[in-house]
Amino acid sequence: MIEINRTGGVIGAASKKDAMPLFQVGTIPIIKRIVITFQQAGIFPIVIITGTQEEEVKYQLSGYGVIFLKLEDCEQPKLFESVKIGLHYLEGKCGRVMFTPVNAPMYTADTLASMLSMEGEIITPCHEGIPGHPILLSQSVFPRILAYRGEEGLRGAMESLTDRRVFADVPDPGILCTIHDSRELERRLSEHNRALLHPFVQLGLQKEHTFFNTRVKLLLYLIHDTHSVRGACAQMALSYSKAWDMLNKLEQETGFPVVDRRHGGSRGGKTCLTPKGLEFLRTWLAFEDHMFQHAQKEFTCLFRDSGLLS
Repeated sequence: MIEINRTGGVIGAASKKDAMPLFQVGTIPIIKRIVITFQQAGIFPIVIITGTQEEEVKYQLSGYGVIFLKLEDCEQPKLFESVKIGLHYLEGKCGRVMFTPVNAPMYTADTLASMLSMEGEIITPCHEGIPGHPILLSQSVFPRILAYRGEEGLRGAMESLTDRRVFADVPDPGILCTIHDSRELERRLSEHNRALLHPFVQLGLQKEHTFFNTRVKLLLYLIHDTHSVRGACAQMALSYSKAWDMLNKLEQETGFPVVDRRHGGSRGGKTCLTPKGLEFLRTWLAFEDHMFQHAQKEFTCLFRDSGLLS
């Protein structure tokens, strides 16, 4: 499996008892607010662990290039179950994973960028000595976390890895803010909305029409991961017929086969990317990362540092 990015993300939004992914703060649901913040920090892929309000969550985010994994028993799940599903899925695919519960939506992309610049196997942000979310986990601690069977869930797993943890002081009170504190949400909203301001750069390829974009990129990645077009569609809330339409257009415009059809078909089997299709995906990911870093740097220099936009 290719390492699709240095840092992936996991959002725990499954619990019917506790999670409120569609709770609106400002004019958008909190789960969309978190996805936008993660994307600002260059986090990809973003995996959402669904359960409660699953279909509406997929509807809200189907165009955002995220992956949906369902926690089947979401009536009384512990948050730790979502952590394990996300880490198990991203194991071997990302060097690090940023994890957050959906009910904590108010930290900024600058805080995430600060955490990503730090060294450490487990990085927990703190504000005025109080730890908060999200938590940055290195691939090296995944096996220990996945193997933990204690009664204390994520808290217990973290305590068992005390020697691996780094507590990072950040000037962002949003790391402590949850939807259960309505007054603090209201106080944080205008500042967080300012922090959401970012250059919106959508990269794609087109001739007469666009034939490659974020959704096609994710489709290729998931085909490579699942060896199944149908399996890829299920994880990204995409119809099977639409997926094949996207693949056919991509192959027509690039002039080479992207998917090896010899292993698919109505009888099942595996569907894989061709060697050239995989090379195309790898090259695009490198190009996208370069352009993202350049756009952020130029935006900061031309707009933020000049005082035109705060």
